[in-house]
Amino acid sequence: MDTWRLGSGSSRGSSTRWEATTWRYTEEFKRDAIALVDSSGRTVTAVARELGISPESLHGWYPQAKADRGEGESGELTSAEREELKRLRKEVREQQQTIEILKKATAFFVKENDR
Repeated sequence: MDTWRLGSGSSRGSSTRWEATTWRYTEEFKRDAIALVDSSGRTVTAVARELGISPESLHGWYPQAKADRGEGESGELTSAEREELKRLRKEVREQQQTIEILKKATAFFVKENDR
């Protein structure tokens, strides 16, 4: 969740600027907030206001929690599936880099052998 706070500008002038501040919530807090939405029958926005958090944050956590419980939309990935996809994409990137290095090495040695 990003929030904005008023920060001081430069030390020389009196100008001000807005700085982004990122808040991190524990998984336990997120679970409790989602459970409160489920058990209270109140809207996500109402619960978020009560907890003093951004409604956008809770709106983001809630569908993901439903997907993790198998109650999400068709085709929606669970957190575990998202993590696996992230890991696999990283692995593919690393393998593509390795392939490029090997292609360059092969071209180099072919050129050396032709001399």
